[in-house]
Amino acid sequence: MIESRTTISRLADAALVILMALIACLSLGPIWHTVAVSLSDKAAAAAGKVVFWPVGINVSAYYVILTDSAFVRAFLISVERVALGGTVNFALCVLMAYPLSRTLKEFRYRNVYMWFLIFCMLFNGGIIPLYVLMKSLGLFNSIWALVLPGAVPVFNVVLLMNFFRSLPKELTEAGYIDGAGPWYLAFRIFIPLSTPALATITLFSIVSHWNSFFDGLIFMRTPDLYPLQTYIQQLVVQISAQNIDHTKMDLLAKLSNQTLNAAKIAVSIVPILILYPFLQKYFVHGIILGSVKE
Repeated sequence: MIESRTTISRLADAALVILMALIACLSLGPIWHTVAVSLSDKAAAAAGKVVFWPVGINVSAYYVILTDSAFVRAFLISVERVALGGTVNFALCVLMAYPLSRTLKEFRYRNVYMWFLIFCMLFNGGIIPLYVLMKSLGLFNSIWALVLPGAVPVFNVVLLMNFFRSLPKELTEAGYIDGAGPWYLAFRIFIPLSTPALATITLFSIVSHWNSFFDGLIFMRTPDLYPLQTYIQQLVVQISAQNIDHTKMDLLAKLSNQTLNAAKIAVSIVPILILYPFLQKYFVHGIILGSVKE
């Protein structure tokens, strides 16, 4: 009887492994296909002959993108935006989530602020009022025009607030007994125990800033100030409008919209793919260390 249960358990584990492998392949399939198209010949890509392996290796698309000084400039602007925007998001999320996680006795107007945040998350003024506001503040062609409109991501605040609430209340009581104030409790107890949630909201902020392109298109008045996603979205138009010589003409003749767009996507996802594994461990190991147990 025990042996039969062991066999069934092993078969179930094997089935789960196979299922997870299939899901992983389905998830990686589109990315792999995009990379294969970006490395394929113009005719093969246009004819739809590329599936998961490049047909007629051609790296001209990457050469066109990576040798362009405008690409390097746009890349650095996006890095600056991610660093500055991620820092602002992190600081404001922590400073808002911790007070909202306290009880009504500790923060009397908690519900008022909470309803205000939820209303702002569900409704917004729209693009035109935001455009007028940025113009009135003189933030056009400034990195702050890309950072300040999303300085307080309400979803991240709610996520972090709920994580703070899940921590044992005995931590707060023990801190008050020892004479700790709100700032000490927040930065010496709650934040160190909230590494998984902090890593999650940090990744959300980084991905949001990195992938955003529309705000750069409307707030940056010159192409030289475009972030990376806005730049690569406009890359085909820029190339067709340039005064190019015969060498570049021969190079562009090897390209198609399929290969160039695939190369754009492949280049833009590389930084996120590099960063994600370093934060993944915090999603897996979400155990609260050092908490008081009842």
